[in-house]
Amino acid sequence: MNRTVLWILAITLPGTASAQELSWESNEVAPGIYMFEGQGGFTGGNLGLFVGEDGIVLIDDGIPEVSAATLAAVEAVIGAPPDFLINTHAHNDHTGSNDEYRDMGTTVLAHDKLRQTLVDDESFPRSGLPELTFNDSMTFHLNGQTAYIFHIPSAHTSGDSAIHFTEANVLHTGDVLFNTIFPFIDIDGGGSVDGFIAGQQRMLSMIDDDTVVIPGHGPIGDKAALKAALDMLVDAQSRVQALVDDGMTLDQVKAANPLAPYESWSWGFITTERMTETLYRAATE
Repeated sequence: MNRTVLWILAITLPGTASAQELSWESNEVAPGIYMFEGQGGFTGGNLGLFVGEDGIVLIDDGIPEVSAATLAAVEAVIGAPPDFLINTHAHNDHTGSNDEYRDMGTTVLAHDKLRQTLVDDESFPRSGLPELTFNDSMTFHLNGQTAYIFHIPSAHTSGDSAIHFTEANVLHTGDVLFNTIFPFIDIDGGGSVDGFIAGQQRMLSMIDDDTVVIPGHGPIGDKAALKAALDMLVDAQSRVQALVDDGMTLDQVKAANPLAPYESWSWGFITTERMTETLYRAATE
């Protein structure tokens, strides 16, 4: 069954002159498993929702400025707060409503390094810190499904996790996949280009052509979409590395525009120039 729920809330974001209509579109991608994708503006990364008689699990929770819309969209599907909230990494578009969910009795869980990142961030509400953490992996056995949560080291950040619903054949990648757009690789946050590539290779090895892939950002995907993103990044890294090996400076590399074939992957946050800068930094540090 595929079901779409559209929940809209008019809000005023900081720095905007007028109210902006934002929404979450919810699609049931497998029985009891939903993907929430923001519409009309930036709401945060794609959310996942796992629903059944045994318990309800939410994956990520959007930016704090749209927490009311996020809560309303989730409760429109399940009618109650989730039992568990999984944070796939520490960025606030995936952890921004943690404190509100904990206030409602939801248990928040994440990788050890994610929690430590939030502990070190003095601006993050102490009440939103994950209560349960894991080192390498953990597994939910709920609602007749197995949800395998595993750490992807040094990829988008230091504390990334992905969730594989093995029987349902659904994979939520967190931000180790930006589908059809350049990825943000947070080197200052413990991420790395090599780790990002290794994480995508690992996820590819776990899935098949029928797997539904929920990316951290971008439209719903599949194995082919994940492979296309991996192939792009491997080639982009090689193109920049070749110029670094020739002794070019960053300005010279940018002027050469080695990522020109991937201009269609550029978007507002990660342009072709910024992707080039990330790859150059990774190749020279």
